[in-house]
Amino acid sequence: MHSFNGIQIFVKVCETMSFAQAGQRLGLSASAVGKSISRLESRLGVRLFHRSTRAIHLTSEGAQYIEHCQRAIREIEEGGRRLSEKSQAPRGRLRVSLPLVCGPFQSTLMRFVKDYPELELELDFSDRLVDIIEEGFDAVVRTGQLTDSRLVSRNLGKCRLLLAGAPEYFSANGFPVSIEELETHSCLRFKSSTTGKLQPWPLPETPHVNLRTRLTCSNIEMLHYAALGGAGIACLPDFLIGDSLRHGLLKTVLESETRNAIDFHLVWPASNWCPPKLRVFIEFMANHFLNNSDSVALGDHENWPVSETSALS
Repeated sequence: MHSFNGIQIFVKVCETMSFAQAGQRLGLSASAVGKSISRLESRLGVRLFHRSTRAIHLTSEGAQYIEHCQRAIREIEEGGRRLSEKSQAPRGRLRVSLPLVCGPFQSTLMRFVKDYPELELELDFSDRLVDIIEEGFDAVVRTGQLTDSRLVSRNLGKCRLLLAGAPEYFSANGFPVSIEELETHSCLRFKSSTTGKLQPWPLPETPHVNLRTRLTCSNIEMLHYAALGGAGIACLPDFLIGDSLRHGLLKTVLESETRNAIDFHLVWPASNWCPPKLRVFIEFMANHFLNNSDSVALGDHENWPVSETSALS
């Protein structure tokens, strides 16, 4: 402990470059500070300061040693902070960016809100590109591969994109049994409000098919509604249409041609320290979202309404 006190005094002298000022901040005399530094130098076998009647300056050895000391003190302070936080309920504001489609998140997020009443949860549902760090988000839900070293992620699950239409539509227009036959059908397409691009359907690159678009929409729930109403065939995520398929309100087509699996991630800024509010959110989403049979990912990040930044490609 005596040795550590000497290190603390050394750090304070480095901050003030004065034995007297360091002593004032520590409640010691300048003489006591000087003696402590001398004992430290003797123990280390090096000179830490160049001394003159007017000023003191770090030696090259002192400059090296202060870096180690400051790092050690930061680690000790952080360790104490972490232990203290474990005994406290997570609190504060947690900002999370999510896809426009909120259906698969609703029940999980509401359970989180009830379990952590001290937290203020701010949810941003958008299909625009977000910069997690620059815009101050604590976490973002998205798909794709992580390429930004400033970020880390945790996989939450998978989903499939399915082509589906209402039974009455197929009764009136026929049931497509090949990709080529899609050209004769009314197609309901998602169009990104951010990029203005149509979402490609998960079909093989060959043969090339010209889809006859009857409806474009930037809201995926509206496409689901239009498909239920018999307006045509839509490309929809399985989490959204699960109940409609189970109740026979929609039927899928060409499933063997549209096999796909898309990972769903929770992403947050990389750091040696994870705030309690973020830590509990990460664990809660991983544990509860994966255990929900209707919870799956939302589609290709380049063509689906998922909040993202260029960190994923």
